Amino acid sequence: MKTGIVIEGGGHRGIYAAGVLDVFCENGIEADGVLGVSAGAVHGASYASHQIGRSVRYTMKYCGDKRYMSFHSWLRTGDLFNADFCWRELPEKLDPYDNDALESSPTAFYVTCTDVETGEPVYHRCKTLRGDEMKWLQASASMPLASNIVCADGRKMLDGGIADSIPLRAFERLGYTRNIVILTQPEGYRKGKNPLLPALRIAMRKYPALIRAMEMRHIVYNEEVADIERRAKAGSVLLIRPKHTAGVGRTEKDGAKIKALYDIGRKDALDRLDEIREFFGKR
Repeated sequence: MKTGIVIEGGGHRGIYAAGVLDVFCENGIEADGVLGVSAGAVHGASYASHQIGRSVRYTMKYCGDKRYMSFHSWLRTGDLFNADFCWRELPEKLDPYDNDALESSPTAFYVTCTDVETGEPVYHRCKTLRGDEMKWLQASASMPLASNIVCADGRKMLDGGIADSIPLRAFERLGYTRNIVILTQPEGYRKGKNPLLPALRIAMRKYPALIRAMEMRHIVYNEEVADIERRAKAGSVLLIRPKHTAGVGRTEKDGAKIKALYDIGRKDALDRLDEIREFFGKR
């Protein structure tokens, strides 16, 4: 039986998951695999390379930096989060990603993307994030309207949350049958229809399958949450999620709020550490 961690995205709300994952690293909670979506994939990468504190460090440092995220970048390049800065300068120079650690990690690292031509999810294992493999992580976190389409291995892709926001069932099909699911929204949250759908239909009119996936996203998301909640009550899944999000938005620029939500994630993981160890059979 392989153990896994499935991580929801949510932009800067994903820093909650980073807090949970850092506690896992500090306490030897080592899953056989981790599957992240969007920001969940970004923070899952640092978990797989065991770089404790990296996610919160660079997010707090650069969240207000125009090189990292700005309306000017979006107007100039089509990317709200500056692609060259976020996917090259930051992981290669400013806060280097440890590819050696990922390549030797006992934890297999997967990302979820959405194929814009089929509207279907793509689950890809990243054995390294060197070179063009970083494109997979970039694609997973590239939100429509806020980002350009990203090409990886000849496929045109965007944010994995469009087609599969919480890919628990997909991870089970890949053989990971004992899973912890980290959500970044509190209990009771249900997604509504995207108010930007009219604009998305125009911007993505060349990709009708992608538009259909975006139209269905809130329905699929809410079904996935309900399924996970049922299974968590039955004990077959361990669900971790915040009681509140500390006012952190998807594109939050307040470093203090980001740190507060990260600390909430840490506390939630520490409070349930015995339960987590028992669930993974690691007492």
